Amino acid sequence: MNLGRQTTLRNPAILSGFGVHSNAAVTIILHPAEADTGMVFCRTGLPGRAPKLIAAHWSRVTMTELCTMIGDGKRASVGTIEHLLAAFLGLGIDNVIVEIDGPEVPIMDGSAARFVDLIDEAGIEILAAPCRYIKIIKPVRVESGRSFCELRPAEGDRQMGLRLDVDIDFACTAIGQQKKAVDLAPSVFRRELARARTFGFLADVERLWKNGFALGASLENTVALQSDRVLNPEGLRYADEFVRHKILDAIGDLALAGRRIVGLFRSHCGGHRMNVGVLKALFSDPSAFEYVDAVPLRPRAAHFEHEAALLPA
Repeated sequence: MNLGRQTTLRNPAILSGFGVHSNAAVTIILHPAEADTGMVFCRTGLPGRAPKLIAAHWSRVTMTELCTMIGDGKRASVGTIEHLLAAFLGLGIDNVIVEIDGPEVPIMDGSAARFVDLIDEAGIEILAAPCRYIKIIKPVRVESGRSFCELRPAEGDRQMGLRLDVDIDFACTAIGQQKKAVDLAPSVFRRELARARTFGFLADVERLWKNGFALGASLENTVALQSDRVLNPEGLRYADEFVRHKILDAIGDLALAGRRIVGLFRSHCGGHRMNVGVLKALFSDPSAFEYVDAVPLRPRAAHFEHEAALLPA
């Protein structure tokens, strides 16, 4: 991951699909953006209204039930943004404008794999502007029953990136207890996380349909479970695909911080609501973080190409 300067896309890229909850057809176009733009959605297709810009930011979150949605309520919103944002953060994209003509980012195969391909098609451009990071300097934590999410200062020699340590515990024996920790980097994201799919229980389908969710869900885009069985004929992509997808979701939600985070994220039986909640807790306590700039070091060898020193701003 480039730790010195901001990035954007080299070229535009286009992708069409449908929403997993709305089942609405949608097209997204990824556009390059200038430094300090951040991740921004341009919502088009609004009846009788001009396109609306919506920053991918925790302060714009309007819903966290089954997906993460941003916007201003019923006037203009974009849902199921987490897999696309995870691909941006996972591959180190800082600035991008996502033009989208529907209410929901397309689900594709339920993972971030197609978005990674789309970014690869567009190419990555390194900009002249230095990165600014959010460095965690004091723990913050949110809890709900047995669940918790927390952000803590980076440990040991992990002073220049984000580590995610996530565990889940389901009564369903097809999932059970799973735990995984990763240091976020493009190679790790591509190899270990990007292909992990969303999952759901067949027993919940009728209730979800009645509430307007999962209208586009199928075995093509969701790992479906019935009792203790995985229903997808192809089975799982990873033995622990469920916790890997939880990490994927967390990366997408943490992208809503607005800048890359330097620190440790820990979660036990968490989800979108708690992921966003820990960001709210972080930014409500200015003593818990500081902004630091990345200053590129002169490379001593090829494998030091992306190293940087982080200095308080």
